[in-house]
Amino acid sequence: MHELDPLFRAEKEDVQTSQDVGRWRKAQRARLIAERLEIPADERARLSALIAGRLDQEIGDPDRRIVSLYWPFRGEPDLRPWMQRVIDRGGRIALPVVIAKGEPLEFRLWSPGEKLERGIWNIPVPAAGEPVAPDIVISPLVGVDAERYRLGYGGGFYDRTIDAMVTKPLVIGVGYKCARLATIYPQWHDVPMDRLIVV
Repeated sequence: MHELDPLFRAEKEDVQTSQDVGRWRKAQRARLIAERLEIPADERARLSALIAGRLDQEIGDPDRRIVSLYWPFRGEPDLRPWMQRVIDRGGRIALPVVIAKGEPLEFRLWSPGEKLERGIWNIPVPAAGEPVAPDIVISPLVGVDAERYRLGYGGGFYDRTIDAMVTKPLVIGVGYKCARLATIYPQWHDVPMDRLIVV
């Protein structure tokens, strides 16, 4: 068939390449998460504080802006103390909520003390609230390359969400040095971060 239609072979090769990249990413994801979890808790806390300080420099005054953060999962930097600092300085916090597989995330406002419920992977999410459009999105990294392409957990939620937003927010990827990769072999659906804080 490829002799009659050259595109037949190209399409087959594209499918094979995509499958190879998917397998490679899955293996890297498992390795990087294991490395992250091996970092002692007190060192992760120290690194999280460094990231919070760098975020203060990157975003400046958060007054009246909505900052999307995340609830830490599987050794991710814990920025919950920084959430309160954003609020104390006049900003608002939103947390991402998975609505359905294959759909963009929804962001809901949240303040410490407000009710949370278990979302996908048992990650706490705001129990109620209307969707909001964040001005700044802080995205945790499993892996990241020199072109600022992010390796996440494989669901594509952040890429899909950023791509679908009418007004693009400032997207900052945060993680540890062990997350750095030469490349993640970005595919057509991958969206690079605007800025990175990797410590």
